[in-house]
Amino acid sequence: MVPVDWYMGLAAALFLIGALGMLLRRNALVMFMCIELMLNAVNLTLISAGRAMNDLTGQVAVFFILVVAAAEVVVGLAIIVAIFRRRSTASVDELSELRG
Repeated sequence: MVPVDWYMGLAAALFLIGALGMLLRRNALVMFMCIELMLNAVNLTLISAGRAMNDLTGQVAVFFILVVAAAEVVVGLAIIVAIFRRRSTASVDELSELRG
């Protein structure tokens, strides 16, 4: 039996890796993957907290979060692919020039 503290520590480490990836990387696709990593860290936190309290509410919330995340992935990747086809780059620095 693994203690809940270990799950929370793993979730914190995953969230930290995702946050550092968002701050340090300038590629839109890598930034998108870091957002998904942070989202999964939150999901792990909800499941482990639900396990600690013997409550299924965390698992139900994770189910809905995963459904919304799946829709987000479809839309986000479509936008990134469309921009990459048009500009031949996925650098966020060059995408900021699209403001007008």
